Amino acid sequence: MQEQPYMTCDDSDGLHEECGVFGVYDFDGNDVAPTIYYGLLALQHRGQESCGIAVSDTEGPKGKVKVYKGMGLAGEVFTPDVLEELRQGDIGVGHVRYSTAGGSTRENAQPLVLNYIKGTLALAHNGNLVNAPELRRELEYGGAIFQTTIDSEVVAYHIARERVKSGTVEEAVRLAMKKIAGAYSLVVMSPRKLIGARDPFGFKPLCIGKRDNAYILASETCALDTVGAEFVRDVKPGEIVTITKEGIKSDRSLCLAPEKEARCIFEYIYFARPDTRIDGVSVYHARLAAGRFLAEDHPVEADLVVGVPESGNAAAQGYAQESGIPYGTAFVKNSYVGRTFIKPKQKNRESSVQVKLNVLKESVAGKRIVMVDDSIVRGTTCGRIVGMLREAGAKEVHVRISAPPFLYPCYFGTDIPSEDQLIAHGRTTEEICREIGADSLGYLGLERLPQMAEGLPICSACFSGRYPIAPPAEDIRGEYIR
Repeated sequence: MQEQPYMTCDDSDGLHEECGVFGVYDFDGNDVAPTIYYGLLALQHRGQESCGIAVSDTEGPKGKVKVYKGMGLAGEVFTPDVLEELRQGDIGVGHVRYSTAGGSTRENAQPLVLNYIKGTLALAHNGNLVNAPELRRELEYGGAIFQTTIDSEVVAYHIARERVKSGTVEEAVRLAMKKIAGAYSLVVMSPRKLIGARDPFGFKPLCIGKRDNAYILASETCALDTVGAEFVRDVKPGEIVTITKEGIKSDRSLCLAPEKEARCIFEYIYFARPDTRIDGVSVYHARLAAGRFLAEDHPVEADLVVGVPESGNAAAQGYAQESGIPYGTAFVKNSYVGRTFIKPKQKNRESSVQVKLNVLKESVAGKRIVMVDDSIVRGTTCGRIVGMLREAGAKEVHVRISAPPFLYPCYFGTDIPSEDQLIAHGRTTEEICREIGADSLGYLGLERLPQMAEGLPICSACFSGRYPIAPPAEDIRGEYIR
């Protein structure tokens, strides 16, 4: 997502979310770039390949936008000198990115800024469109020249095109939303408005906050906490919110019936920070519940329950609470390891695990261990961690996974690899258990996912193969170099 604050431990075998978005409109005219910067720091776990900030002065020349984008972490890209150059902007949008479609290049960094006949448009997008290739070809045949390889530019172009023939930018967003299909949370900056929109299924989260006389849009509530803003509410699936100095206007004409919504369950399992709430459900409590369900469904006699940092920790606590087995710490994580960009061979992947994690031998030696993690993708990392526990003297290692087995690809912003790279594809649980070297293995049951999300309608297609939208005819997920 790179050092991964909320990952299994090795970015080559963990999963990645696409992006985090953040926008601010300060009605008192204060500079918003510092606030956006701190918001992006709070959303860094959603993507560490690139980041960007675009700001504008609503009282200044209409259409003048300052933008800065770069490769790497927000703390590295936005130096004090860069933030100084972004001053005198009271409205702005920010973005952190991990590429699931389109390459990892500076050209693909967001926000995207378009200059067109009606002025300027800055857009930050989290998600994947399933019909992006068709829409892109349609625009290209109409003479459009693309500067990036990302589907976000398709969204921006459609909004700009609709704006030419509609009365307001929010109406243009609504008309564009009727054409695009897939997963998206959008934050759009026009010269005098900040707009947030969420796809009708609600795949990706988006919320509204307020601090003094400023309104904020953010992917997660933890970003609101970081900048000292109060949570106002979540943007509803299918809703468009328009923030101006007159207040917030809502358009829910594209909202679906609640039972048709399909939030990405992996936000609760893995992607979001545990101190975030999404659509009223605490991510931390969801992970605790997953651990309790694992203890009920896959009990085992053991001496210690441990979590694989970071997203496995809360589920491990839930397992310990339900089972009565003590919860402990088995791993020390090196928080200062950046992404290992050069990993040409599988051996390099596996050695990077020990760079990021080390086992507390005194904690596990001579004990029967329940190791709780959020997922198994290819299995290489999980197998290496099991081996590290055994090398540290663990008598037994029982692996519990707070998600069902991955069996199908995702087209909505999660870079799940092709089926032939998924360890669960074509293997039984017993075979996977042998493959990773564990004494036993238990996955969270598919039927437990709605309970984990407290009854919210969810998308679990990567586990079940039941997609809320028909998958695209061509693979839109891009190529991944691991």
